[in-house]
Amino acid sequence: MKRIRMKTFGRIVARVMETLPETFVPYLDNVVVDVEPEPDYETLKNLGLSDQEIDEGETLFGLFVPMSIPAEDLSEAEDVPHRLIIYKRPLEDEFPERRRFVTEVRKTVIHELAHHFGWTDEELEKFDDTTDPFRDGLIDELEALIDADR
Repeated sequence: MKRIRMKTFGRIVARVMETLPETFVPYLDNVVVDVEPEPDYETLKNLGLSDQEIDEGETLFGLFVPMSIPAEDLSEAEDVPHRLIIYKRPLEDEFPERRRFVTEVRKTVIHELAHHFGWTDEELEKFDDTTDPFRDGLIDELEALIDADR
């Protein structure tokens, strides 16, 4: 699969967000979703990756960034948006086949949100082991977005 445009990647992520499991819906009102080409060096360092790991290609597919609120503003906490970032290039590099790519985009979105809401890796294993975490037809719809990008 050749690289897709950021606009197309953004459409794929937006469609994934529209089709998340119902258990996520109550938590999404204050989540802003962004797409970026790849995490920058500072982000990787802040998350504990060493220079050697970064040089060897360690990276992120996604990141959930909870907004921090000063203690005196806690009463307004519900209105403060959190940020979910999905990184295009690492997903493209790791999953060059389009069906696997769109599957992993969805898994990344769910994985990042689930950790924020307190799910453990063990709770996510069942989902991560699913080869097609989509409802019928959605994976074909997302693949069509990639085909239209060409």
